[in-house]
Amino acid sequence: MSIEDRAKATAKNLEGKAQEAIGNVTGDPQDKAEGKAKQAEAQARHAGEDLKDKAKDVIDRA
Repeated sequence: MSIEDRAKATAKNLEGKAQEAIGNVTGDPQDKAEGKAKQAEAQARHAGEDLKDKAKDVIDRA
């Protein structure tokens, strides 16, 4: 995984956590849901990039 992709996914996760926290404080269910969705997107990005890394490792070993 490139450092840039990992940084973007981490930033998206932090953005989601912040938005969810704001939703918790203000009681806004839409902010909470959007924050959780951003966190899920970040996790999916990390998982996809991890798969790419593992595939590259397998190819490099062959």
